[in-house]
Amino acid sequence: MAKEIPSRSEDYSLWYNELVKKADLAEHSDVRGCMVIKPYGYSIWEKMQQALDAMFKETGHVNAYFPLFVPKSFLAREADHVEGFAKECAIVTHYRLKTSEDGKGVVVDPEAKLEEELIVRPTSETIIWNSYKKWIQSYRDLPILINQWANIVRWEMRTRLFLRTAEFLWQEGHTAHATAKEAVDETLQMLNVYAEFAEKFMALPVIKGKKSEGEKFPGAVDTYCIEAMMQDGKALQAGTSHFLGQNFAKAFDVQFASKEGKLEYVWGTSWGVSTRLMGALIMAHSDDDGLVLPPKLAPIHVVIVPIFRTETELAAIREKANLVIQDLRKHGVTVKFDDRDTQKPGFKFAEWELKGVPVRLALGPRDLENGTVEVARRDTKEKQVMPIDQVAVNVVLLLEEIQKNMYKRAADFRQRMTTPVNSFDEFKKVINDKGGFVSAHWDGTKETEAAIKEQTKATIRCIPLDVPDEAGTCVFSGKPSARRVLFAQAY
Repeated sequence: MAKEIPSRSEDYSLWYNELVKKADLAEHSDVRGCMVIKPYGYSIWEKMQQALDAMFKETGHVNAYFPLFVPKSFLAREADHVEGFAKECAIVTHYRLKTSEDGKGVVVDPEAKLEEELIVRPTSETIIWNSYKKWIQSYRDLPILINQWANIVRWEMRTRLFLRTAEFLWQEGHTAHATAKEAVDETLQMLNVYAEFAEKFMALPVIKGKKSEGEKFPGAVDTYCIEAMMQDGKALQAGTSHFLGQNFAKAFDVQFASKEGKLEYVWGTSWGVSTRLMGALIMAHSDDDGLVLPPKLAPIHVVIVPIFRTETELAAIREKANLVIQDLRKHGVTVKFDDRDTQKPGFKFAEWELKGVPVRLALGPRDLENGTVEVARRDTKEKQVMPIDQVAVNVVLLLEEIQKNMYKRAADFRQRMTTPVNSFDEFKKVINDKGGFVSAHWDGTKETEAAIKEQTKATIRCIPLDVPDEAGTCVFSGKPSARRVLFAQAY
């Protein structure tokens, strides 16, 4: 199998795009800016969904579904919210087509204009808070802990598969609480859930932090995020959790009678991750030969490639392989037995390497005679020969080792790509020559943040939660600074 993709060092962007397509994850749709997620790619997303959904339910959340369409008047009720999304909205103005006068096509029926235009949801705060107004009258109705799995439309002009498309899949949590403390606790709890998922399942180390005023979600009081480092030295926002305060409750007049009998506005949160996590998974771990998938999210854990010349040899190998497959499946391991006779073993090795299957077993007539099997791991490409009767137990342990190794490798890379600086000259040099996270003092103003972005294309990714206050001087303005923040160029 010929090399399918360019190297990362040649062209990182082309490497990514070609890998997504060649590994059969997704492709561009004929609908501008949209993508088709293919079965192999969707199976990875399904595993992400299943893991996250279980974590949400463990924290008391339930799933629901709300309309795809949002009345335009709803979006206008929260000023910051409408300003933040106005340029990305797709709008429905009519509800019917008719045959064109020449009979060769269709046109919009001018008599079918909607009384109120509808927005195709860019996010669901407004439509959900309108429902909450009907559901909440008393403190006994609180908290409401709802999540929905849905699609979103944001009219992006420059798109990239999984990372930025006009339509994408995500989940969005929307909760309502009686007190500010409960809402803040919820916001931070879900931030921690996202971080745990990224690190435990994606093998992706993340930094938990708070967004600056200039980067927070439109309509939020505070936005928290998890930030990850990609192999090209750019940051990627992998998830966000927002403390909405009472902004949407006031916009939609959602009040409740407290225990003391007072009428009060509800406190809210929202939080979400999307198919952008697929992009993060690819860019954090994969190499010049294809995907490298962490076992916890790999659709196929093990592929068995038989080495044979005759149907008799294949039958003997299949009989032994079936025993191995049964043992592996008892341990929850998914297995593919690739007995295609249309492709040679070398082609199959390269194909499954491209698709990122964590472990490959090669089994031929000589292996049957010796009672052994060749085991290759995708993350390091190391090979070893194991007794075939012990391979199931050994592979289970190997999958655990691969998961841990992938996390460690990504964490070591992030550490190497995090640089503290104390001057703007040093800041620019690191951003331009090395990339990665730059830890620098900032004076806390939007003006300085905007000026740094203008000159370097680097933005404040977050104000880390686990970094203590440290008095210093802003690298750009020279004004006093209370702490370091993380800057980076980002996706």
